[in-house]
Amino acid sequence: MTITDIQNQIKATSARAVVENSIKLARENEQYHAILNLTEERALKLADEVDAGKITGKLAGVPFLVKDNFLAFGAPTTAASKMLEKFDAPLQATAVEKLEAEGAICIGKTNLDAFAHGGSTENSAYGPTKNAYDQSRVSGGSSGGSAVFTALNVVPFALGSDTGGSIRQPASFNGVIGIKPTYGMVSRYGVIAMASSTDTIGAFATNVSDVEMVMDIMSGLDPRDMTTMSDFFQVKTDAKPGQKIGLIKDFMTDDVDSDVRAKVNEYVEKLRAAGHTVEEVSLPMAEYALAIYYIIVPAEISSNLARFDGIRYGHRAESVKTLAELYGRTRDEGFVTENKRRIMIGSYVLSSGFFDAYYLQAQKARTLLINEFNKLFASYDLLIGPVAPTTAFKLGENTSDPIKMYLEDIMTVPASLAGLPAISVPAGFSQTGLPIGVQFIGPRQSDADLLALARSMETK
Repeated sequence: MTITDIQNQIKATSARAVVENSIKLARENEQYHAILNLTEERALKLADEVDAGKITGKLAGVPFLVKDNFLAFGAPTTAASKMLEKFDAPLQATAVEKLEAEGAICIGKTNLDAFAHGGSTENSAYGPTKNAYDQSRVSGGSSGGSAVFTALNVVPFALGSDTGGSIRQPASFNGVIGIKPTYGMVSRYGVIAMASSTDTIGAFATNVSDVEMVMDIMSGLDPRDMTTMSDFFQVKTDAKPGQKIGLIKDFMTDDVDSDVRAKVNEYVEKLRAAGHTVEEVSLPMAEYALAIYYIIVPAEISSNLARFDGIRYGHRAESVKTLAELYGRTRDEGFVTENKRRIMIGSYVLSSGFFDAYYLQAQKARTLLINEFNKLFASYDLLIGPVAPTTAFKLGENTSDPIKMYLEDIMTVPASLAGLPAISVPAGFSQTGLPIGVQFIGPRQSDADLLALARSMETK
């Protein structure tokens, strides 16, 4: 189901009928636990205004979903946590506002790992989301709910946030398109912060053209987010012919599932058949990217989550006698185990005596990784590799081993640390019928080039 299909349905029936159908599909697929709250009343009101001609735009009447760490009207914004279980947003995220300005209609809020901490959506305080192809397996994360309901054609597109792979990995696990843009391309205003130096806003869809349209609408300068840049995103009609592409050999080792390596190699051969040159390249600092990420990101998390203290908003512990007890019990009750783990790691690496040994060294290593990427992009248009070392794993398989869970991010965090655009596109299926994605990574501000190439390969 594409945006064009939906627009044709609206012309043939009405925006209300289309929105009602999407809400119906969401309810019929409740067993996947991909959605936390529907915004039915508000969505139908907006649909009626589209039908009355009061709302127009490129996406007039087109339903979509947002990850529940986006502030959006019509339902609580929970971040899949008990801390914000009853929090009603006083404003909407810039990304949501821009889409609504073009007539798109949000029908609900999707499940995620609480505060986006995780790679399987098993860390949600409200239970895990199940994979679109196999309900015994994870959806990926942290944007698992958005990926699954896009794959199940409940909506033509959905929004997610990507800090270290949270769009790309679930896109790969569920066989859809998922893009992480250049850092600063889309405003993060109104999205609950995870790690401020790597958070990005992207989208899921079943085809590249729809992703292009959504990203084009959402991108651009926002005075409320000082990391945003002027609107450099321009949809490209055609991909550049004869591109030089580097296959990251560090991501193609024997530790990667044979099915994953086989599908990436098949995709590489399609690129060559389309006239592109693909050569193996080395990214030595990739070996250290995960260690860098899990020092810097928890440090930023510990700072960003300090505001959830039971004083200003959100959950507040009851029957407490002291301020210290209020803080402690509120945070203990409101955060899941993974939230606490990351807060503790972050507080440790920022503490006196350990800042220089851990956090400062990680930032220096991050610079070395960025320099390696820059060196490769001096010779190559873009890079290619797997999105994840495995297909979707079984529910509960990695929950008792945080390190094993973190290793699922090993191929997505390098681009995040460097602020580079990256996209996951379907590359086929494993022998057991599970989707496998391939990842393109480009230099900063090459988002449109990545999408153009991905679009040119859709029918190959």
